[in-house]
Amino acid sequence: MKKLTTMFSVLALYAGMSAGVQAAPDTIKFSHVVAENTPKGQMALKFRDLVEERIGDKYVVEVYPNSQLFGDGKEMEALLLGDVQFIAPSLSKFSKYTKKLQVYDLPFLFKDMKAVDRFQQSPAGQALLDSVNSKGLIGLGYLHNGLKQLSANDPLRVPADADGKKFRIMSSDVLAAQFEAVEAVPLKKPFSEVFTLLQTRAIDGQENTWSNIYSKKFFEVQPYITESNHGVLDYMVTTSMEFWNDLPDGDRAVLKKALDEAVAHGNAIANDKAMKDRQNILDSGRSEIITLTDAERQQWVEVMKPVWTEFQDEIGPEVIEAAVSSNQ
Repeated sequence: MKKLTTMFSVLALYAGMSAGVQAAPDTIKFSHVVAENTPKGQMALKFRDLVEERIGDKYVVEVYPNSQLFGDGKEMEALLLGDVQFIAPSLSKFSKYTKKLQVYDLPFLFKDMKAVDRFQQSPAGQALLDSVNSKGLIGLGYLHNGLKQLSANDPLRVPADADGKKFRIMSSDVLAAQFEAVEAVPLKKPFSEVFTLLQTRAIDGQENTWSNIYSKKFFEVQPYITESNHGVLDYMVTTSMEFWNDLPDGDRAVLKKALDEAVAHGNAIANDKAMKDRQNILDSGRSEIITLTDAERQQWVEVMKPVWTEFQDEIGPEVIEAAVSSNQ
């Protein structure tokens, strides 16, 4: 009996010690493919800091930039497998999960970023966040990067200048059709390989925002950048339904509020950074920025506009119409 009493006392002591020890916070991995000094990079770091400040005893956010964990061809799969909990792919990457988000790839659809923002905050734009739910994904918000420009080894002023040239694109059939419309050769390649492809002249050019062109130093290996503003490169902050729905309601609310604030922070940076990085490229003298005349730009618009019709049925004419109306 004395031995039993002693054993129960020891067990009670261990139980008391365990109860007094706080469990280690759960790790949330946020993986992305761009540099930390980009709007997306800064958004992810802001989210990490806000979570630490508000609920750091329960969760710690680890941010992995520059494809450190997964490249842009693998991050969606990693999310669904639970290897990461948050990603922010470009909207072009969702075509295998929903065709509706292809609207953002249509060339010359939005006249400026204000129009993009109006559409994204509209009922039609917000509904698109849920268009991936059937695939086990949840869109939590839109993050801006900016309007896309064309960079190349040779000057691009009119569509004929792109004839036969090879351009890296994201994995998007709409973007492929966009370059095919100007008789160019689109090549779907990971973002992490673009600099080397440009440097070795394995490709002739690419399309990207001022932020990405500057942060990834594409301007150092591309003599010409055409200020075309022909498309938008934005992201959708995404998580898996399995991870998100398993969170306690209170924790989910805190994380969502932190994410909303982080996205607003990233968007504010994006609007300011685009023009600053454009000026940085101009000041470097490494790449010439080509400004199109109205007549030259109209040639690009006319040649690429049929792409809208080609993908209208997949996207939905009502979605395209709502996007067009945001320009007014």
